[in-house]
Amino acid sequence: MVAGGIDPASERAHIVNTRRVGQKSKHVSSLPTTSGTAAAARPEPYGGGMQFSISIHQLDSAGFDATGLRDYLTRAEELGFEGGWVLEQTVGEAPLLAPLELLAYAAACTEQLRLGVAVLVSSLHDPLQLASAITAVDRLSHGRLDVGVAPGGGFRQFPAFGVEKATYISSFTEGLDLMKAAWSDEPRVTFAGRFRQVDDLPIQPKPVQRPHPPIWFGGHAPKALARAVRHGDAFLGAGSSSTAKFAEAVTTVRHELAEQGKESAQFPIGKRVYLMIDDDPATARERVLAGLHRIYGAMPGIDAVPVSGTVDDVVAGLREVIDAGAGSILLNPVGRDVAEDRQQMERLAAEVIPQLR
Repeated sequence: MVAGGIDPASERAHIVNTRRVGQKSKHVSSLPTTSGTAAAARPEPYGGGMQFSISIHQLDSAGFDATGLRDYLTRAEELGFEGGWVLEQTVGEAPLLAPLELLAYAAACTEQLRLGVAVLVSSLHDPLQLASAITAVDRLSHGRLDVGVAPGGGFRQFPAFGVEKATYISSFTEGLDLMKAAWSDEPRVTFAGRFRQVDDLPIQPKPVQRPHPPIWFGGHAPKALARAVRHGDAFLGAGSSSTAKFAEAVTTVRHELAEQGKESAQFPIGKRVYLMIDDDPATARERVLAGLHRIYGAMPGIDAVPVSGTVDDVVAGLREVIDAGAGSILLNPVGRDVAEDRQQMERLAAEVIPQLR
């Protein structure tokens, strides 16, 4: 028996597959294809091609639980989740471990689980340094990295990072172009931009995934979603947005794909969903809100976004996300520690996901 009361091993064939989200023909790995028993044991595509990833616990309130997190990641891989994801909050009250560094640790604990971050506010980073860090995690994971990016909203503490608020979106777009140049096959990079001038710089090594790890965009404003389609490979709705807002964003993304002449089948759409299962709905609601407040504090509107309640309640909430247009869901329990998230992961795999076929 496992936490949650049911061993979901018999359900593994129904959970996820190993398709690399956002890659298709555009993103490939330079690694040889895995073969043998381990590959054969991976689950088949879940109903309708739906994919499910799980969040990686980042809170470090009482010291880093290395054993607990390593076991959590191993179990997530055993259960067949598509990926394990983190988020970025460089400035904030929550004691969150830095995302790329945590993913480097996760890479050493796993073999097949894809690793993702959603989203890096890349306007607050130096593009060449960020490109190098992303390359490192991609190589350490042997090509299992997905990268979410966004310019960040106007509420960000731009002066703390030496970024001009008036030009942060232009700086973000240019920075992404420079990162892609750094990841290109060219051994030396020359780049003439508004904010950055790069002249014949040698940049090595390159990411395993070519031309670079899949780029997921966040955002919700129409211009942001148009930018996502123009510059990205996939879209991930924020956990801090409601299902209704996500549905609106999906409509806009699909419109932009048509306008820009891109195939919707080649542009995955997913959503992070904050959640908590408890046999008592009131307790579930209390626990999920406590978890969200640990991350976001008193952020306006955050109480309206989570899915919580009994197993049936959570299934219904996730069905709404799927109906809104998600082809993948990042399931994000918000427990106090990795042990509590582990209990939630076991219940999701055993009791929730099998009902979403």
